[in-house]
Amino acid sequence: MAGIKALISLSFGGAIGLMFLMLGCALPVYNEYWPLFLLFFYILSPIPYCVSRRVVDDTDSTSNACKELAIFLTTGIVVSAFGLPVIFARADVIQWGACALVLTGNIVIFGTILGFFLVFGSNDDFSWQQW
Repeated sequence: MAGIKALISLSFGGAIGLMFLMLGCALPVYNEYWPLFLLFFYILSPIPYCVSRRVVDDTDSTSNACKELAIFLTTGIVVSAFGLPVIFARADVIQWGACALVLTGNIVIFGTILGFFLVFGSNDDFSWQQW
């Protein structure tokens, strides 16, 4: 039952994060949809870690090149997702208020993605690898 509660809270967090992203785009004050390009970053961010978990069998080692490369690529994707709205705001493509809403949505969504891997990332009975 604890897995169901975690899944429901994670889905609620994802919905709140997407709400902030949509508010940054669709409010009549801002009315620019360029921040929706961040959806690509949300989709791409867990892929390197998921691939490295499938490729690497030895999870007990302290250092693994494939795992570290996956974390490096994920970090680059997350930093890019935080940098893109700031670049848009500096170039006057979006307003700074929309940038703040989008960055708030980034924090919530990436926190939700991190929470998913913390809750379902272990190799026990209730794991995301079973899906």
